[in-house]
Amino acid sequence: MSSPTEIVVLGAGVAGLTTALEARQQFPNAQITVVAKFLPGFTSPTEYVSPWAGANWHSFEKERNQFAEYDAVSFTKFTDIAAKSPESGIKSMPMRVFYDSDERRQDLWYGDFIGGIEEAPKHELPEGVVVGLDMASFMINTVAYLQWLQMQLLQRNVKFLRRSYTHVDTLMRDFPHAKAFFNCTGLGARLLGGVEDASVYPTKGQTMLIAEPIKPLERMYIRSCSDWNPGEFAHVFPRPLGGGVIIGGVRRDHDWTAEPDMQLAERIKERCCAIAPELGRPEDLQVISHNVGLRPSRKGGARVELERKNGGNLLIHNYGASGAGYQSSWGMAAHAVRLLKDELKSRSKL
Repeated sequence: MSSPTEIVVLGAGVAGLTTALEARQQFPNAQITVVAKFLPGFTSPTEYVSPWAGANWHSFEKERNQFAEYDAVSFTKFTDIAAKSPESGIKSMPMRVFYDSDERRQDLWYGDFIGGIEEAPKHELPEGVVVGLDMASFMINTVAYLQWLQMQLLQRNVKFLRRSYTHVDTLMRDFPHAKAFFNCTGLGARLLGGVEDASVYPTKGQTMLIAEPIKPLERMYIRSCSDWNPGEFAHVFPRPLGGGVIIGGVRRDHDWTAEPDMQLAERIKERCCAIAPELGRPEDLQVISHNVGLRPSRKGGARVELERKNGGNLLIHNYGASGAGYQSSWGMAAHAVRLLKDELKSRSKL
């Protein structure tokens, strides 16, 4: 069995959609079905958080490890998509990252990879900032991008099925001809029967979508500050295709609440206007929506792993990327599909 005749992907967030596209590329003749409770165009702060992401590319890894490799693959892929398909919602855009110390000044693994990192002019640094770094990145209009991914799949004869599953055994019974199943359920992997990964936990994020200023922003901004409350930071992400501007944010581990913290929202306004004066005064911002999403974090990092189930079925896991979901998506999907290909190749030799 060198190629499966039927593949099922459980989950239609950025991980599931990207995995399905990678599977279609590697297995052009297979019947592929994406099964999910939520599809692009819908939102849920706890069950379907991909639309709530910022999102951009800014690797969190300090060295060139496996997770950094995921980011590297995605950076290369985003470069291609932005050049060939601007309607996708992905746009190349410079980013300025501010720090209140110079500890991140050196040894960023991706410096040469992305074309270099330069220090921002001292006179352009906000109060309290020690160093600013300018680098290449990508801005992602997540709403447009998810719909673009779905359209790419539909054009490649991938089917979509709106259905919820609480156990992988039930999923496998409903698709008796499929032998390969991808689990891209994100935070749902914690409760999904047959998986029940206790290492998965939520990391709450909160942002605001605001109206675009009259003069478009020319770059993205991020600032971290040790004097702020734990987990709080500031980011300003202008979305392409008329997507407004996303400002945030926070990372609160093990926080399951889906309601916005309005005091935090005021701090976000103040901080983001300080690092991006182009936005104007905090009190003048036109807030379109307050957004909350629970990132699918996992102790030990994202899980990309193949599991052999009873009956000869293969369950390939791809979840737990936390805040790196978009920037690692293509690398994780490629790894997940490669695990399937390697397993099939090994079986064909028996």
